[in-house]
Amino acid sequence: MNAIQTRPVLKSERYSGILAHPTSFPSNYGVGDLGKGAYRFVDYLESAGQTLWQVLPLGPTGFGDSPYQGFSAFAGQPLLISPDELEKEGLLEKEELEAFPNLPVKYVDYGAAIWEKNKLFAKAFARFCELDAASPLKMRYVQFCEEQADWLEDYTLFMALKDANDGKLWLEWESGLRNPKKEDMPGLRKKYKERADYYKMLQFLFFEQWHALKAYANKKGIRIIGDIPIFVSLDSADVWANKEQFQLDEKGYPLVVAGVPPDYFSETGQLWGNPLYDWDAHEKDGYAWWIARIESQLKLVDIVRIDHFRGFLAYWAVPFGEETAVNGEWMDGPGEKLFLAIEKELGKDLPIWAEDLGVITEDVRKLRDDFALPGMKILQFAFEDVEDNNMMPHHHIPNCICYTGTHDNDTTVGWYKNAGKESQKKVRSYMNTGAATISWAFIKTALGSVAKYAIIPLQDVFSLDSEARMNMPGKAAGNWSWRFEEKDLDAYWADYLKKLTKMYRR
Repeated sequence: MNAIQTRPVLKSERYSGILAHPTSFPSNYGVGDLGKGAYRFVDYLESAGQTLWQVLPLGPTGFGDSPYQGFSAFAGQPLLISPDELEKEGLLEKEELEAFPNLPVKYVDYGAAIWEKNKLFAKAFARFCELDAASPLKMRYVQFCEEQADWLEDYTLFMALKDANDGKLWLEWESGLRNPKKEDMPGLRKKYKERADYYKMLQFLFFEQWHALKAYANKKGIRIIGDIPIFVSLDSADVWANKEQFQLDEKGYPLVVAGVPPDYFSETGQLWGNPLYDWDAHEKDGYAWWIARIESQLKLVDIVRIDHFRGFLAYWAVPFGEETAVNGEWMDGPGEKLFLAIEKELGKDLPIWAEDLGVITEDVRKLRDDFALPGMKILQFAFEDVEDNNMMPHHHIPNCICYTGTHDNDTTVGWYKNAGKESQKKVRSYMNTGAATISWAFIKTALGSVAKYAIIPLQDVFSLDSEARMNMPGKAAGNWSWRFEEKDLDAYWADYLKKLTKMYRR
């Protein structure tokens, strides 16, 4: 594998940006996409003086529409494909777009959006199949399929088989599909070729649209921060095609699953349910799967945030079948061996951020610091009813990222309303502010931190209440649905944010 190219160093040593997932963008198709709403958002970032844009995982979502439970660690989210861009390519007709039903603009109705967009994609596929092999679009498609074959072949066959089995979890398929033998794979690929080709086209279109948007952002001096969930979904091509890399029984069921013990977010912990890696198997092949994953993401984005970084030192393993995460135990992860292998293949000083929240031990801090990975500081956590903690701005260090909150937090306005009186008092005293401007007081504090990076959820820029929260950990449904309208991108607040950003030399 080739070493990842070093990113150009921008002039400033301090950066700031906004956290907003593309599903939140304005569009006419029930869910944000990579069309004009995304380009308008990039323009807004530029007008606000921001140089960073953070997104959530960009993969195809499965259970609960969570970007942290995807069907693949390598594939893109077809739901983000812009129908408007497909019309420009001649794959859809204007009349077909105009016939799209009116769906909510303030939130994502995932069921309706998926159903209706899939109908458009089916029409686009029919036209795509009719294109001449020498057409520029088809030639780029063939090249894409060749370059991405290592993951694309397994993913698209997996999705084709999933469709043939009415969307069921792969463990519920017949044995020959659940655990196909190597010699059976050519026959399966031939039998399900048409449906697999449909999914290949969707991946090609996603990557085409994403890279065009990324180039547009980069040209404006904006770097994109992606997100890698440390674990993958059980219902994924990754597990189905690489069973030997996970702790599974002989039938394919997990022996233990991922989660975290009781913490700030939940008294019973968080039972994520992801299968856990067989790290001995990964070590035997030089961590090839993880190296490929990091390399793939660093071609998709400019910086990668790894979610649940502490899981590389020790991970919370819960016996399969438990209803909560309480009865788990800590098990050892690969530690520095994994990151040394990544450095050997891809080069040192990779642009990786570590999500180091939760129960963090000294060995986790050492791993993070040995590889000079920035960790996270959450301002909302700083003002909980604790005498003092390292989230307080006066304890920040330069090599970290200061957030007002994350996708797992309430909005700052919502958090403040629900905080205890002592926490509220501490905030007002520390930030010398009143409750009326609490969101911007947090933003100003984050920008003023010595942290090299400051990230602000878009909801805080808009000073929105709890109804705009992106995710409630432990809540099975109703998350990930917040959207905004183009009129919300107010020039006044963009200008104010730009002035603050300049004042704090970001």
